[in-house]
Amino acid sequence: MSRQKIVAGNWKMNKSLQDAKMLVEMITNQVNDFDEVTKIIIPPFPYLNTISEQLAKKENFFLGAQNCHTNANGAFTGEVSANMLNSVGCHYVLVGHSERRQYFKEKEADFVLKIKEALKNNISPIFCVGETIHERKTDNHFKVITEQLTTVLKEFTVTEFSKFIIAYEPVWAIGTGETATAAQAQEMHAFIRGIITDIYDSAIAGNVSILYGGSCNAQNAQELFACKDVDGGLIGGASLNADDFCKIIFSF
Repeated sequence: MSRQKIVAGNWKMNKSLQDAKMLVEMITNQVNDFDEVTKIIIPPFPYLNTISEQLAKKENFFLGAQNCHTNANGAFTGEVSANMLNSVGCHYVLVGHSERRQYFKEKEADFVLKIKEALKNNISPIFCVGETIHERKTDNHFKVITEQLTTVLKEFTVTEFSKFIIAYEPVWAIGTGETATAAQAQEMHAFIRGIITDIYDSAIAGNVSILYGGSCNAQNAQELFACKDVDGGLIGGASLNADDFCKIIFSF
């Protein structure tokens, strides 16, 4: 079984509603019926329903959310549940993004609960892992990735894990203009696949898509995607430009 090729655009906290609608229209018009790559659009919460309607009849386009709460419902002002995401057509949700870890102090225990809620609501988690520049420079990057993955994945069965996408985010390369070399990306993606082999087995590890998420753009995507264990990208800034995002989609 060949792994899914995936390009996911995480818009973060950007765009007005009108700009968001225009961006989706421009992307879908350029990509047309190109269905070799799974395309995931991950806009801010207020635009989910509108963009869900835009993507409804588009070939191999899916809606994702940037976060979900650990609870199904309740008095959590300002939060959004996985059930709510499901109700507006979300197929994917980011969990463990480096910005959630850094700015909102979310931990592995939170990610486990969020993923469980997502799976209950037929939403696939895009689980993010990655190291800081200090962790890499002190040669702790493999240890950090091992801990991040093992702590969470041990809580899920093979069947549950089959719904996962993994995204590797070298934190030092997010929004900095820095990018891991293709060799660095391949090394870590292969290492991640090895950890998954240890937790489950080689067949499971061989089937999971692992995305690169550190300043991937229209200029470097082709080289990154040519790596054996890089199955696509979790795209930040470049996903806000239709031409750049489409070039990345066509980079396989």
